[in-house]
Amino acid sequence: MFQLEEKIWFWTLAIIPVIIVLFLLLQFWRYRTQKKFADKELLKRLSPNKSLFKSILKVVVLSLAFLCLTIALVNPKVGTKLETVKREGVDIVFAVDVSKSMLAEDIAPNRLEKSKQLVTQIINNLASDRVGIIAYAGKAFPQLPITTDYGSAKMFLNNMNTDMLSSQGTAINEAIKLATTYFDNEEQTNRVLIIISDGEDHSEDALAYAEQASEQGIKIFTIGVGDLKGGPIPIKRNGIVLNYKKDNQGETVITRLNEDTLKKIAEEANGAYINGKNTNDVVEHIREILNGMDKTEFEAKQFADFKDQFQWFLGLGIFLLLIDVFLLERKTGWLKKLNLFNENL
Repeated sequence: MFQLEEKIWFWTLAIIPVIIVLFLLLQFWRYRTQKKFADKELLKRLSPNKSLFKSILKVVVLSLAFLCLTIALVNPKVGTKLETVKREGVDIVFAVDVSKSMLAEDIAPNRLEKSKQLVTQIINNLASDRVGIIAYAGKAFPQLPITTDYGSAKMFLNNMNTDMLSSQGTAINEAIKLATTYFDNEEQTNRVLIIISDGEDHSEDALAYAEQASEQGIKIFTIGVGDLKGGPIPIKRNGIVLNYKKDNQGETVITRLNEDTLKKIAEEANGAYINGKNTNDVVEHIREILNGMDKTEFEAKQFADFKDQFQWFLGLGIFLLLIDVFLLERKTGWLKKLNLFNENL
């Protein structure tokens, strides 16, 4: 486990592209100036030991030095001591719909990105609850088991996309079925399943599975993302819309938010439906729900002692700067023999 103490210093990495651009401009200026002064053959005679390879090497070394110094300023820390602590909270599983209909842009930037934003903000407002993540389309796939590691949860969430599951369609029942395996029957914690979806369901078993989940003490809350008017499903390449998904008759498919399905699922499992249009409203609603639940004590392991690692990067950065200072832009014997740029020696 590691931490980054001062992430703001990552902005200094902007120096590296500046160095590269200045180097390229300098090379271009040199080329034009030297071309006016003399032809190529004469320049080779006047400066026989000039090395393009070493000039490039100096820029690479200087860029690596700034990278190391930046990481030193960020000060990465590594966890060295793991301890068990007592925490009180609720077990929450997020089931995120990653079917193709979630690419519709009737809610900005699109339904899937909006879903990820909602889950991220909910996690940011949790205190000591445990979270798990499920991705589902035609099938459900476990992304992250129940954990208190919110950083990992947000990382897995950020990597979710509509291409991660080969089985397309939307089977909410599969998500509910998988979620029931996430909770530990030996720990009598309050259990919450939050389904984030546009409500399109290609199965007919969601209500039956929601009832079974309720019998196991799981409350289901559904969050609807999308617009009732709906929108087409874009087909993109490199961020550019090439076309829109069409049905077998060649008509553009319009996908709409189906609130009725999501409301029925939530009602079946003693939960509630929330429209996901306004992120702040969703987060506040979920917070009120969780605050009204009894918290159960459980044990969790976490890193309690972190050690600074900046000194390694600082030392390496200074070492690279020294190399850059003493690295001359002239050919050395072994470079001449290698003849990396097929130069006529």
